[in-house]
Amino acid sequence: MSVEVESDRAWRTRAIALLEAEGRRSADTHLVALNVPGLPDIDIYLKDESSHPTGSLKHRLARSLFLYGICNGKIREGMTLTEASSGSTAVSEAYYARLLGLDFCAVLPRSTSSSKVEAIARQGGRCHFVDRPGAIYEAAAELAAQCRGYYLDQFTFAERATDWRGNNNIAESMFTQLENERHPVPSWIVMSAGTGGTSATIGRYIRYRGLATRLCVPDVEYSAFYEGWRSGDRSAVAERGSRIEGIGRPRVEESFIPEVLDEMIRVPDAASLGGMRVLSGLLGRRVGASTGTNFVGLCWAVDRMRHHGEPGSVVSLICDSGERYADTYFNETWLAAQQLDPAPYVAMIESFLAGGAFAPELLMAARQSPTSNAA
Repeated sequence: MSVEVESDRAWRTRAIALLEAEGRRSADTHLVALNVPGLPDIDIYLKDESSHPTGSLKHRLARSLFLYGICNGKIREGMTLTEASSGSTAVSEAYYARLLGLDFCAVLPRSTSSSKVEAIARQGGRCHFVDRPGAIYEAAAELAAQCRGYYLDQFTFAERATDWRGNNNIAESMFTQLENERHPVPSWIVMSAGTGGTSATIGRYIRYRGLATRLCVPDVEYSAFYEGWRSGDRSAVAERGSRIEGIGRPRVEESFIPEVLDEMIRVPDAASLGGMRVLSGLLGRRVGASTGTNFVGLCWAVDRMRHHGEPGSVVSLICDSGERYADTYFNETWLAAQQLDPAPYVAMIESFLAGGAFAPELLMAARQSPTSNAA
């Protein structure tokens, strides 16, 4: 065996040991029970992924992507890593790159919130900006090729890097934490899509375990996922980038697996922000807009259960903290510039949680043609 091969093996062993040690230091995230007196027959739970060391759901994905790259012989000592991201995944990947002593460069849309850019820098990562959100993929691949590095490519590998059968993935964790609850098998899990990897993991796990749980993916304005699911056309593209950071994509990503979903709904951006505000008030701390999308989807699922007289439980996720969005989603000047008014949705959701009507027709206020077919 050559010295170079032996050195690669030694580095790989050390790197995996470091990732395993970090995983053991990070306790599993909490499953928060939400007290809603207006819905006495339905239990609502939120898995708090904002408590990870890098503050978001993407901490799990980043670790899986690093293990996947190392074990496939793609990530090696001294290598530069690149990623196409809207921010949160890059924060987590910068964290793991620094843990392993690797250089990391994130390719981001120029519109990415300044707090996320700062968080990447705090973790030791560098940022490269592009003006058009759809250009991040090619730019990240080109940068990796120029420095003979490795493009982590979350949008392709998210669904295959995670062991969906178990191994403490997010689905297994949810169901384990629910075992002693009143309704241990939830009627619905609601999870929006960024890469599509988390919804793929949850959907596959539900089927693998033969569970009765249904999976709903709420999608946002200016995202191709809903149209790709509705029409079966994976070439569907969006006319512009999503305003809800972390979810919604201009194209149907490889990691999005529509066949494992039971339902999708389209959520207007203003409704996502309304859900964000209501849930932030209920929790006593700020959550991000993608969590607001999840919460609106959760209310939709609860409304269906209530309509059919079905008791049970519903689970969704707190994706990240709202503190990352003080200069955007929680900023009235930014909202006015974007012509977004969450107030009607705040009123509707608060009324629903008190026992009133949900008004699902408001969800159809989202743009009816946010996508077009690729040429």
